[in-house]
Amino acid sequence: MKLLGLLSAAIFAAAARGENPVGIPADYQLLYAQDFAKPDALADFVFSDPAAWKITEADGKPALELVKQSAYKPAVRSPVNLALLKDRVFGDVIFEADCLQTGKEYGHRDMVFISGFQSPTKFLYTHIASAADDHAHNCFIVNDAPRVKFARETTKGADWGLGIWHHVRIERRSSDGIVRVFFDDMKNPIMQGGEKTFGPGFIGFGSFDDTGKIANVKVWGKAVETKATPRFSGAP
Repeated sequence: MKLLGLLSAAIFAAAARGENPVGIPADYQLLYAQDFAKPDALADFVFSDPAAWKITEADGKPALELVKQSAYKPAVRSPVNLALLKDRVFGDVIFEADCLQTGKEYGHRDMVFISGFQSPTKFLYTHIASAADDHAHNCFIVNDAPRVKFARETTKGADWGLGIWHHVRIERRSSDGIVRVFFDDMKNPIMQGGEKTFGPGFIGFGSFDDTGKIANVKVWGKAVETKATPRFSGAP
């Protein structure tokens, strides 16, 4: 946690000097930041099930917490627990957060990161899990059909640990379809691939069917468009 605190302090210090953190292009600007210090931060998101998410705080670190499985049944096989950043559409974007996975250890123990979201049946997501297989620890596309992986490079899995915060960064360029994923190490991606089916879209966080916490969200890009976020059909 001390390392994550130092990272956040460095980011804010760089922003105050008009500089971007390492790995953020010079022509990107900080378009959104959220530390979840106030309960009304929930209003910045659209959820697949609002009852599954709360603002919580532990050890002085406020977070958006997924506390239970969502009562939502997607039309095609895809993540169930989703929190989309409301009414903001991004093209070329880099977004990151401190993440704490709070579920039990098993192969598909995960958190997911949404990008290029067009509708509940058309979006991209990155699945960071303990072990990689055809349905875990990869980048996936949902396109009116069950998810299909598309990462061309990935690792064997990610060690979430127990009670350990990790820093996750997602880079998605709608201009050329590139997706890169960083886990603690912001220089060497744990997975990357290309998928140009969708253009600019909404971004978000969640889990396929586990629980976890999201803190210190930051979003960089060249521009953001205001557009109403699609609601989840069949959501509570």
